[in-house]
Amino acid sequence: MAAGKEIRTKIASTENIQKITKAMEMVAASKMRRAQERMAMARPYAERIRVVASHISRALSGDKHPFLEEREAKNVGIIVVSSDRGLCGGLNVNLFRRTLQLASEWQQKAVGIKFGLIGSKSQAFFRHVGGDVIAQVDKLGDRPQLAQLVGLMTVMIEAYEKGEIDRLLIVENDFVNTMSQHPQVLQLLPIPPAEDETMSRAGDYIYEPEARPVLDFVLRRYIESLIFKSVTENVACEMAARMVAMKSSSDNAGEVIEKLQLAYNKARQAAITQEISEIVGGAAAV
Repeated sequence: MAAGKEIRTKIASTENIQKITKAMEMVAASKMRRAQERMAMARPYAERIRVVASHISRALSGDKHPFLEEREAKNVGIIVVSSDRGLCGGLNVNLFRRTLQLASEWQQKAVGIKFGLIGSKSQAFFRHVGGDVIAQVDKLGDRPQLAQLVGLMTVMIEAYEKGEIDRLLIVENDFVNTMSQHPQVLQLLPIPPAEDETMSRAGDYIYEPEARPVLDFVLRRYIESLIFKSVTENVACEMAARMVAMKSSSDNAGEVIEKLQLAYNKARQAAITQEISEIVGGAAAV
């Protein structure tokens, strides 16, 4: 019964895979909860510093700060935030598809593009498709720290200050819920003007030493906080996507096992039927 033995081997192999995917699902679910907590802590800081930056910028008299001044786009910088590991469904694929779409839109306007890459997957992707990469960082782990991103942030911000790029955009994964994560594009520089009344209302402040250095410091921290928030949010997206992908894999493995078990039963029944027929035939011949 060679066929039956082969099927039993496939069943055992699939069951082992199912055990691994179930374990990975539980690990991802546990890490996702912690990642969501860190994401929830990063969001209020980024929002509040945006309010402070808006107030100070409106109170500043004279020339606009370079981070607030709109200029003709001849070169664009794009920061791509991906994961370091795979096995997370279509999370990175959708992100790269949106990145290529964005790059194509700018290239059609004859605008140069420089990339800053966060995550091993984005680095591997751009090694394959090519592109002008001026900064990259990876191996951030499940608990990324701001210090790990300082080098990339400095390179991209200095490129804007020197006029090497005229826009700084970031392509990130937006955590909608456990089942849904969507890539989105945000403009970091120049900083978009405030839209709501709370942010646009400037107060009467006293600055020490002056408003301009304070604004420069706050705007830099604002850009850094947005990038860091994108990284922490991407970890939550990665864990959620991996949990869903591993659950789907476990369910699919269960269906495969059921089909293989049915095929094994049929093969075993056919072998038994053949043996009985041979015994009956032999007895009749005697």
